[in-house]
Amino acid sequence: MSVSGEDLPLIDPGAGAGKGDTLITDIRDDTSSSKTNVIRKKNYFTNSIKCFGVELSPDNIAVAMVYFVQGVLGLSRLAVNFYLKDDLHLDPAETAVISGFSALPWLVKPLYGFISDSVPLFGYRRRSYLVLSGLLGALSWSLMATFVDSKYSAAFCIMLGSLSVAFSDVVVDSMVVERARGESQSMSGSLQSLCWGSSAFGGIVSSYFSGSLVDSYGVRFVFGLTTFLPLVTSAVAVLVREQPVVSLGRGHMQNLPLVTTSFVESSKRSIIQLWGAVKQPNVLLPTLFIFLWQATPQSDSAMFYFTTNKLGFTPEFLGRVKLVTSVASLMGVGLYNGFLKKVPLRKIFLATTLSGSALGMTQVFLVTGLNRKFGISDEWFAIGDSLILTVLGQASFMPVLVLAARLCPEGMEATLFATLMSISNGGSVLGGLIGAGLTQIFGVTKDRFDNLTFLIVLCNLSSLLPLPLLGLLPKDEPDASDAKEGDDIEMKTQSERQPDR
Repeated sequence: MSVSGEDLPLIDPGAGAGKGDTLITDIRDDTSSSKTNVIRKKNYFTNSIKCFGVELSPDNIAVAMVYFVQGVLGLSRLAVNFYLKDDLHLDPAETAVISGFSALPWLVKPLYGFISDSVPLFGYRRRSYLVLSGLLGALSWSLMATFVDSKYSAAFCIMLGSLSVAFSDVVVDSMVVERARGESQSMSGSLQSLCWGSSAFGGIVSSYFSGSLVDSYGVRFVFGLTTFLPLVTSAVAVLVREQPVVSLGRGHMQNLPLVTTSFVESSKRSIIQLWGAVKQPNVLLPTLFIFLWQATPQSDSAMFYFTTNKLGFTPEFLGRVKLVTSVASLMGVGLYNGFLKKVPLRKIFLATTLSGSALGMTQVFLVTGLNRKFGISDEWFAIGDSLILTVLGQASFMPVLVLAARLCPEGMEATLFATLMSISNGGSVLGGLIGAGLTQIFGVTKDRFDNLTFLIVLCNLSSLLPLPLLGLLPKDEPDASDAKEGDDIEMKTQSERQPDR
């Protein structure tokens, strides 16, 4: 969860914004001064309201709202965890498997780009797919609030909701790139700051209410409330300025096979071009490292069961912990931008991996009760531990985005970046499944935690396994352009890009 502004599918340069932004089209050279005056008048009004240095035009409002929805959808994550644990009575291993299964839509993000670019829906490549994504998300959560009563139907609906977010994410990221083309580096960074800030604000809002709502009204109520959030994505689609695709005429239904053939051919060419870029050693080897770095096992599901069933943490308290981690993610990005963006990638991965593995061992204190011997309550220890680990985790994931951006060759940045982030997400899913297997092997269940300490130690030590492969990363020192690039990389919290395990 994974989960950035440059994480984009292949974009049709002839579609989307840019067409609708031109005020005057067929004007002779001798009327250029009049055109300039018209543009200045327009800018006078649009510049009056800005956020993060970005004009709040209808297009930009739509983009910001879609990102906000992606962040605020975190409202349901805590409810999902308690639903799987308390209502369906699943073990930690089963919960981890369902979480991994729900992340599958994030592994094929370039496919959504191919579809939206090549197959206009009702004459639009962006608007219509945003509407469809919102309706799909509303359907998934309405089913969770009413009919779902088994682990299989729950897994399907959660995956359907994940597909809704992943598809809208690709579409809105495409719009961001289209609007950033031709803009200055500063303006591009401001636009992405607006996007990321909207998502972060949504995450903080949802974290504040998620626990108390589950505690007061139950998980079904939270699922029903979540049903209305994706509809915001459908509603703001009307604000998107997009030129409709010219119809194929009255016989367009007869020409549907031509559209399908064009989609298949363009996808085939894109895949061939993509493979040609990925198989280059300077791209393939760092990508392999990213995958292996993300694929180390996790014990998150087991710890959730321990803190709720053994320590008695309530949904309201866990909501507060989630709020702290949401703010901590902002601190993690600030840590990277302020101190680490000029540090070579190899050193960052080495330092964050070693420190992360060591600090991850502090969970053993909570499991064994050692923290209470030092006069630290379980609640305060959990908050402090989550705060530190989230800051470090967020700062350590930023180099993944920077590295992925640096690997992309000119001409196919969007598609290759989306592919690299899908590979990263794939490693994260694999790590979750391996963690589920280890949880089963160690016999950790919803009420048995005898071997949880060994599981935590093994998972943390396994995070050190990719370190001998640091030589796969580029060793050149980051220059000034790389530092600027680090500023412009949008980092969404993993609760949005990589579903929580």
